[in-house]
Amino acid sequence: MKLLHTADWHLGHRLHEQSQHEEQALFLEWLIHTIKQEEIDIVLLSGDVYDTGVPATQSQKLYYDFLIKLRETSCKHVVITGGNHDAPGTINAPKALLEALAIHVVGKATEDVKDEVFELEVNGEQVIIAAVPYLRDQDIRRAVAGESFDEINDRYKAALVNHYTAVAQHCESIRTDETPVIAMGHLFAVGGSTSDSELNIYVGNLGHIGADDFPELFDYVALGHLHRPQKVGGKDYIRYSGSPNVLSFSEINYDKKVITITLTDKKVTAIDEITVPNFRKVIRIKGTVEQCIFKLQQLEYVEETLTPWVEVILEDETVINTGYHQIHQIAETAKVKILKITIKNDRSIKGLEQLVKTSQSIKELEPLEVFKKRCEEAAIDLEKDRELLDAFQEALQIARKQ
Repeated sequence: MKLLHTADWHLGHRLHEQSQHEEQALFLEWLIHTIKQEEIDIVLLSGDVYDTGVPATQSQKLYYDFLIKLRETSCKHVVITGGNHDAPGTINAPKALLEALAIHVVGKATEDVKDEVFELEVNGEQVIIAAVPYLRDQDIRRAVAGESFDEINDRYKAALVNHYTAVAQHCESIRTDETPVIAMGHLFAVGGSTSDSELNIYVGNLGHIGADDFPELFDYVALGHLHRPQKVGGKDYIRYSGSPNVLSFSEINYDKKVITITLTDKKVTAIDEITVPNFRKVIRIKGTVEQCIFKLQQLEYVEETLTPWVEVILEDETVINTGYHQIHQIAETAKVKILKITIKNDRSIKGLEQLVKTSQSIKELEPLEVFKKRCEEAAIDLEKDRELLDAFQEALQIARKQ
């Protein structure tokens, strides 16, 4: 039996207000081809199907078209969990219909962990999937009046670990003859490497669990949320597949992956990574204005590929105004699109006013970046006042769900 682990599609995501629909569609076409080529039996999608809780029709069409095309492949089952970007109702709405097509969805945790466990069979071989979605505080922890911040942290982490323990216990109770158990999750595991595009989905260190917190029963743990493919705690069987497309300029220096898991004689016998093609070049150029112009002119442009997107980081802020116009003129002849021009040393940008001036659009500014800049102007040290930063991130998370 062969499974494929993917996550964090973020359908509908825009990179500095530029739609990524084209590369997302190309990825899903490639994924269908890969599933056929690798003869995949089960697909696991570990959260963040969409980038927003209310996805556009175009994004939903990508999702459902992919599920329909799966019927032309070797895939017998699909298991999909909700992530922190997904609205549980959106993921769960077609649950009954999708179940009839052997597509199992878990948009959010319920009161019964049995709802997250699926016994699947492919050609006489069995596997148990513990499909744990993103676990919201209100889903698994009862609030207690007067709790301190540290007490909330401790109680939530305990509730998170207890949830995985309960799911594992149920899997154990229905497991026969050493049937493999594969877990799914959407969370931040301690030690994972992040990028600029991931919102801290818990307050402070709330919910940050380690590799040793996952029950030993699990033969493989398919995680979502972090966009860099990686192992957790050095354990080969606990992994993030990462996002398939570049979602920020901080993600350009490593390959995107999907992961295959091979089960033989009821054991995991192979875990392999498959590199996702780079459907659109996303490039970061650094140097003086003259150096950046030269590098832009050296970029290769292939007519049949998507237009490359570029971030330019200038070393000298004194030429930002003239350099800005020069670089955009060269970009037009080089057939690339400049999405962002910044100064190498962020501290040399003096305040929010200058930050706005060097941005193409107010929409380009990240709320967290603006908040940190405002705190800097007000002489507030966020390294010492972590609770203020945590409170802002919690408020930002709530606002993005509205």
